[in-house]
Amino acid sequence: MTIKGLQRYPFLRLLIPFAVGIAYGDAHFFGQRGESLPDVPVKISHLLSGLFPFWICTAGVVLLFLAYRFSNRYRFHWLYGVSVFVCCFGLGAGMVEACLHRTDFPFSGEASVYQVVIQERPEAKERSILCRTRLEGRIGDKAVANEEYDNTVLLYFPKDSAAAALNRGDKLWVHARLSPPANNGNPDEFDYVRYFIRKGGSATAYIPAGHWRVTGYNTSRTFMQVASDYREKVVSLYRRLGFQDDNLAVLSALTVGDKDNLSEDIRETYSVAGASHVLALSGLHIGFLYALFFFLLSLLWRRCSFFKPFGILIIILLLWGFAFFTGFSPSVVRSVIMFSLLGVSCLQREKPLTLNTLAATAFLMLVYNPLWLFDVGFQLSFVAVSSLLLIQPGLYKLIPVKRRIPRYIWGLLTVSVAAQIGAAPLIIFYFSRFSTHFLLTNLWVIPMVTLILYSAVLMLALTPFPIVQQWLATVVKGLVNAQNEGLRWIEQLPLSSVDGLWVDVWELVLFYLFLLFLLRSFAVRSARSVYIPLCCLLLLVSYHTVSGSFSTPRRSIAFYNVRGCPAVYCLTDEGRSWLACADTLPDTFRYHRTLAPHWNRQRLAAPETLTEDYHTSGFTFRDRIVSYAGKRICLLHDDRWQNKTSEYPLIIDYLYISGGYAGDIERLTSLFRIRAVILDISLSDYRCNTLKEECSRLAIPCISMKERGALCIYL
Repeated sequence: MTIKGLQRYPFLRLLIPFAVGIAYGDAHFFGQRGESLPDVPVKISHLLSGLFPFWICTAGVVLLFLAYRFSNRYRFHWLYGVSVFVCCFGLGAGMVEACLHRTDFPFSGEASVYQVVIQERPEAKERSILCRTRLEGRIGDKAVANEEYDNTVLLYFPKDSAAAALNRGDKLWVHARLSPPANNGNPDEFDYVRYFIRKGGSATAYIPAGHWRVTGYNTSRTFMQVASDYREKVVSLYRRLGFQDDNLAVLSALTVGDKDNLSEDIRETYSVAGASHVLALSGLHIGFLYALFFFLLSLLWRRCSFFKPFGILIIILLLWGFAFFTGFSPSVVRSVIMFSLLGVSCLQREKPLTLNTLAATAFLMLVYNPLWLFDVGFQLSFVAVSSLLLIQPGLYKLIPVKRRIPRYIWGLLTVSVAAQIGAAPLIIFYFSRFSTHFLLTNLWVIPMVTLILYSAVLMLALTPFPIVQQWLATVVKGLVNAQNEGLRWIEQLPLSSVDGLWVDVWELVLFYLFLLFLLRSFAVRSARSVYIPLCCLLLLVSYHTVSGSFSTPRRSIAFYNVRGCPAVYCLTDEGRSWLACADTLPDTFRYHRTLAPHWNRQRLAAPETLTEDYHTSGFTFRDRIVSYAGKRICLLHDDRWQNKTSEYPLIIDYLYISGGYAGDIERLTSLFRIRAVILDISLSDYRCNTLKEECSRLAIPCISMKERGALCIYL
């Protein structure tokens, strides 16, 4: 797409520098985070960090003034485009940094009493209850005045009857030591810190039993909370109509975007089959509703043309009403905005949905919340729709089909292929998976989703008629069950998905550049235009080859920071690996999920998990002692070595202590000659500090996984 081509899409010309500015501001914020001096007040730090976007915007305004001043001279016309680019870039950088700085909080490192209000319905986790709260202030003593805040804090309560009775709106006093979010330090792991801050979070804390008290109830509700309450009422209605388990979870996800009840099995089924986009309430579902409302109301304005503007307004109001019942989730909001603009553009004779309409939707959404740019659903939605606009028309014209039903099937296939071409690199980048049967899946799931969605809307509309509603609920159950069973059958097909894929961000950029220049060469139909996409493809293949050569496995031992699975990971130069676990019942699922991106990048298979004694050439695991490449690692998880002595102490290169060991280190010195101690994340802060002090007294090097993160030792 050339500069002249961009002139036809003014919002795209605004969106590109604005999005680049947002990406720069985000990188600048996290690059500078934690590097400011502690003596600099928070407000001054905000001012200093915002100076660069301010000067960028000022430079853009000056250039805009110069462009206006010399507008009568043709050789200065480029100033206008440059000034707009600079202004949008500075605006995006400034806005995103302002949003991110709202999460700043002055951590003291000491426990205090805080007043919080629970903002959302408490969520039951595996071992705790999570409450998303708004921090209103710190309760000071006589010497310290009360301090007021407005930060979002995640609080974890023990799973007991008192915490289970908490509800949204409860006001609490909690005694806690608030901590900033932190990553575990494992290679290629999910960046939880960025995710947490981009979602508006400031701090986390665990609240033990007896360290909190309910002091009141906040009766006021925000508009978003009211919408969330109505969504819960819709889900409760589904339960009363007899929907249970996977049928309830899938119907709730399809209609109101509630994915809390989705089990891991049904998520995996939809993911492997390539139908995860169906569970994420977004443009597909809003498009079906838009088509339904448009068809029904178009019957009226075909007879009375003056009714068309009012009909479009009714459609837009109905779509926003549906968004209200879904709790105004970002995916639904962006889809409703897009189809609202599409409805307005239908009042003109030109093609309603264009890249300009899509860019206008994205631009307006990012102006409202710049952090939506980093939302995976946001990226997938706009990339998929862009692919439909740019690729699908050309594919559809390849084979002219005259009959109605084959033409519908061919159109559905071209839509699936076009969307998959655009979205597949992002899916591989984020999920390391490619579903090979996506064409078969879409041929099955799109008609089924259409029937389910329309039937569910009619079922909700029949609430005043419970007998008819109950009969229709039986039909909807059958449709949802048929959809799930069909996807389970597709999941069991051979080679249903390719897992373990890895691409980095530069490969992603090179692929999209190749795709854009390839589409341009098809549009221009010039032999010279093919050279640029071929160069991009050559760069992509070369970069992939070179990066793969730097990711070859090396013989090493590693201690990864994964809670619930204390273990040592041993790797050979040939790529064979073992995971020697300290516990007989380790949480290997969490371990594999955490390390899967790292193994994918190195193109390694999952390790062989060992919980009992094992021996092979060059590797031994016996009595929780690993012998590999001339190193010995003792995994200390219980008291098996207590009260034992030896005349010849065994040399231990690394003593790996996890939560099950309650003794001290000095008792082991008569049995082992310890060269270094590694403390697992499962140890409490008090226990960890005690062991570090003992190591210091015994002159033994000590490494805390909680502070350092993962430790990899090349042999």
